Amino acid sequence: MGRDLHLSKLLSFLCFESQSSEDHGLVGHKGYSRVVYCNDPDNPEAINLNYRGNYVSTTKYTALNFIPKSLFEQFRRVANFYFVVVACVSFTPLAPYSAPSVAVPLLVVIGATMCKEGVEDWRRRKQDIEANNRRANVYHKNHTFQETRWKKLRVGDIVKVSRDEYFPADLLLLSSSYEDGFCYVETRNLDGETSLKSKLALEVTSSLREEESLKKFMATIKCEDPNDNLYSFVGTLHHNGNEYPLSPRQILLRDSKLKNTEFIYGVVIFTGHDTKVMQNALDPPSKRSKIERRMDKIVYLLFSMLILISFIGSIFFGIETMRDFRGGRFRRWYLRPDDTTVFFDPQRAPISAFFHFLTGLMLYGYLIPISLYVSIEIVKGFTDHFH
Repeated sequence: MGRDLHLSKLLSFLCFESQSSEDHGLVGHKGYSRVVYCNDPDNPEAINLNYRGNYVSTTKYTALNFIPKSLFEQFRRVANFYFVVVACVSFTPLAPYSAPSVAVPLLVVIGATMCKEGVEDWRRRKQDIEANNRRANVYHKNHTFQETRWKKLRVGDIVKVSRDEYFPADLLLLSSSYEDGFCYVETRNLDGETSLKSKLALEVTSSLREEESLKKFMATIKCEDPNDNLYSFVGTLHHNGNEYPLSPRQILLRDSKLKNTEFIYGVVIFTGHDTKVMQNALDPPSKRSKIERRMDKIVYLLFSMLILISFIGSIFFGIETMRDFRGGRFRRWYLRPDDTTVFFDPQRAPISAFFHFLTGLMLYGYLIPISLYVSIEIVKGFTDHFH
């Protein structure tokens, strides 16, 4: 045991990256103002700090904003916006076809995509519920560890994490099953690395390996505010009138896993969306994928071709309509131009040509397929399923 202890201390010395005195001098200033009352989350000063709870949500929608927000996402797509405009114009006499022939397919396409968005968001919600309701052993006022849901953890709580369990929040390592407070963690969920990382508790807290020893333990941590840097940490532990500098070696990040160690004791310093993993987590994606951005460029190209075709057609239509009325007589008398409306009026050929241009935009609109984005989503779904 003595030899193992010596080797672990040697490894700690070799791997430890000390924080500079300049960094620790920042504690208490802007960006380094967090105060944690260890083992005393009910302290009035701690309550006044009003830190976030440990509840997390990664969903994109709520029941109230699903319809408007989802519709907004749909109409960010160029083709969908174009077909909405066409569907609105199809209710006017300009349309060369009936309104339902455009509106119904559009509603089906948008409805199908909204259903897909809803299903994906529901899956995210189920994952959130599962994570928030996991159990952690928390040290309570009766001086025993009791199972508590992750979402109910508070800053300052002392938790016990056993081998192969995930850390429920960002913790400061107090002690472990090893005498020197040494432990190993797997950070695959954070950075994709499969190799284990070593952590080491401060010597002043490494002796807290029994529940009884936690009864009288009280300390204050002053550290950096929540941020997304996984590999840095600046803070100090204040205990019995002394200050002890903290480093990333004492920090156990949420969603990393304890390995090759029977148990550890740790105090919660960041919870919920203040944890580093959540600070790094992007909002549920509303940004466009590369495929969609490329498709938008193709749609712009097709739309330009559509405008060109309609413009050329309207010019020839205007010229021929103007030629139809010469010398007070109609050449194409069988078309009964004297009974027609402004949409075909040889006496007002430029206006007729303009309306013909608008009609052409709708008539040739099938150059842009209405099922374009749905087809892409179906292909992506099959690809994900078979990979």
